[in-house]
Amino acid sequence: MRVLVHGSELTAATAAAALSWVGHQVQWLPHASAPWSQLQRTDWLKREPYLLNQIEESQREGTLRLVEEDSELDQPEVLWLSLSPAQRNAADSLLKTVMSMHPGGLVLINNSTFPVGETERLATLAEGVAMGSVALPDMLEEGRAWEIFTRPGRWLLGCDEDLAEKVTRELLRAFNRRSEVFQRMPRRAAELTKLAINGMLATRISYMNEIAGLADSLEVDVEHVRQGMGADSRIGFEYLYPGCGFGGPNFSRDLMRLADVQSASGRHSALLEQVLDINEQKKETLFRKLWAHFQGDLNGRTIAIWGAAFKPGTARIDHAPVLTLLKALWAQGAKVQLHDPAAIPALLEEVGERSDLVTFSRDPYQACEGADVLMLVTEWKLYWNPDWQRLAGHLKEKLVLDGRNIYDPRYVASCGLQYRGIGRRADPSII
Repeated sequence: MRVLVHGSELTAATAAAALSWVGHQVQWLPHASAPWSQLQRTDWLKREPYLLNQIEESQREGTLRLVEEDSELDQPEVLWLSLSPAQRNAADSLLKTVMSMHPGGLVLINNSTFPVGETERLATLAEGVAMGSVALPDMLEEGRAWEIFTRPGRWLLGCDEDLAEKVTRELLRAFNRRSEVFQRMPRRAAELTKLAINGMLATRISYMNEIAGLADSLEVDVEHVRQGMGADSRIGFEYLYPGCGFGGPNFSRDLMRLADVQSASGRHSALLEQVLDINEQKKETLFRKLWAHFQGDLNGRTIAIWGAAFKPGTARIDHAPVLTLLKALWAQGAKVQLHDPAAIPALLEEVGERSDLVTFSRDPYQACEGADVLMLVTEWKLYWNPDWQRLAGHLKEKLVLDGRNIYDPRYVASCGLQYRGIGRRADPSII
């Protein structure tokens, strides 16, 4: 099929790479805010497995053509939109351009993070030209985009026309050979389902964080509670891990979109507000533990931080807990020595060069030299099995604050360190 992909989001890059990989003739028009000359240098695209290599290979094979201007477009059979909420005008503009060159038979696939109901609005705009419109919510995760697109567990197919469904199934047929992954429903239902899924996942995380706080107060190891809850078949273990708060551009944005949908419908969601509030509070958890340890005297302390990205496998820091943590530490006169294998450029762009407040280290152990305490904020794999004896020699206070509960408290304590996690703790004296 002849496919036109529009956008500079991860979804656009993945769709362009994957669809061209399986033989479709793809034109990719990045959004004007991030043309290809800029996009190909971004850290997130370079770090995404397979993606950049496949884009370059498809260009060599001739199945993918990068387009910079509307005037360069050939007539597509499918228009695939992968835009951010702020780029809705770009969708309108491109749709009008494509309609002017198309005699009929176009299928519109909206893979954008637009508000609920936007696919219907675009369908009205394309009336008389489009055979149908499909809401295909973005289900990708950074670091696993290629895997999820090419080996999907499911697609939410928001579609009201049988012909549009047929075209979409054919477009994605190469990725649907092992099992039936399409779940068809009305367009608005698909858009709301995506938001509802992320709302439920966020609720589980926030609830588990609340239980971890209670476990701390009662001197209970929250890991016992988590194991007991997860073993219940009605609950399971997914997204049942306490931590120091979640972030990210898509997860956080979807929660705000869900809140906006609630507000626009005239319904107040106390639950969603609580989920968002709990998450923001949990971003301060490590700081509060540090404050308690030093009895409020943080001035002149040096804090080592491992991890800045909002999750492992990405260079992004959108809404990341580290941003809240840095502000709190700096406000109390503490200095930070930070290591992250990917997110330093993004953090520099966000906070600027502040050598009096933060030093960026070449390796994890360098960040700990001369530090009082170590805080684990992002659970990159290179942090999972450190040299504890070496750390004990570096950290003046022999204190590890584990914001992701990735370490064994008793083992850390057996190495002569104090351990404080989220709802977990251990001291050398009790081993």
